[in-house]
Amino acid sequence: MRVVAVTGDPVRLSFLAALLRDAGIGCVVLDAHIAAVEGNIGAFPRRLAVAARDAGAARAVLREAGELPRDAPA
Repeated sequence: MRVVAVTGDPVRLSFLAALLRDAGIGCVVLDAHIAAVEGNIGAFPRRLAVAARDAGAARAVLREAGELPRDAPA
């Protein structure tokens, strides 16, 4: 698994996951349960991860949507 995004914003996280799913890339949200336990105060941001083989494609999708900087590692 490779982490392609880290955010404490649940709306952005949902948007990023939808972008990846629409592109046919499976993804999982890591740390969702710890965020719920800590009361969603933002101390533990959630991570969006994809299979290692899909990491490059996932970053390309997020970059094209303007959600990753152009100079972010591929």
